[in-house]
Amino acid sequence: MLKGKTALVTGSTQGLGLATVERLASHGCSIVMNGLGDAATIEANRRRIAETHGVAVLHHGADLAKPAEITALVEAALAEFGGVDILVNNAVVRHFAPIEHFKPEDWDRALAVNLSSAFHTTRLILPGMRERDFGRIVNIASIFGLRAVVNRVDYVTTKTALIGFTRAVALETAAQNITCNALCPGSSPTPAIEQRLADFMAKEKLPRDEAVKAFMGSRQPSGRFVSPERVAGLIAFLCGPDGADTTGSAISIDGGWSAA
Repeated sequence: MLKGKTALVTGSTQGLGLATVERLASHGCSIVMNGLGDAATIEANRRRIAETHGVAVLHHGADLAKPAEITALVEAALAEFGGVDILVNNAVVRHFAPIEHFKPEDWDRALAVNLSSAFHTTRLILPGMRERDFGRIVNIASIFGLRAVVNRVDYVTTKTALIGFTRAVALETAAQNITCNALCPGSSPTPAIEQRLADFMAKEKLPRDEAVKAFMGSRQPSGRFVSPERVAGLIAFLCGPDGADTTGSAISIDGGWSAA
């Protein structure tokens, strides 16, 4: 479906980002991975995806809080593949504190990684998309881009702003075969959520299945995590031919959370 295309996915060394590169690679995309973590694990995943799906896979460890490193990431992608057809802005940092105790440096890093990095990748990659008259941009927002929660002012603010950014880019590119959409997932079993679940299991002395139901009880009416693989499947749909008329949307995939 996407054979011959190149996808750059930020924050793709684990969790939802890794599931996304797996899915896009399965559709024939060349892949540019980005993210931090254990170098041996990243290389093992890079090699496995390349060998399993028969596509080229590049990893670049740019720190997305630094515009110069974002430029280096995009330049490496262009040098390797000649262009980027699909951009998934997934990288994120999270902090937890009441606003009066929120560290200014945490606020600044969240703005840089969660929001400004999407601006920089888009402005650098969009000219090539315009030239080829094809582009798919998917920004990973959150249920918390649609509603607020306490003690997460950086996350709520940046994910809400990312939806506005999506709409602006969609309008600027609507006359071409370029789309820009935001996905608003609910809770997925990312490494950060898994740690919170483990702490909850220990505190409440519950087995995993019961802990998930209790943990999710006040959140997603489905009572279960949103599967990263299903989010990745929706991304693949938006990037394919059937997604060509969907642009400027903030699409919920949250087990009914936003409907409650």
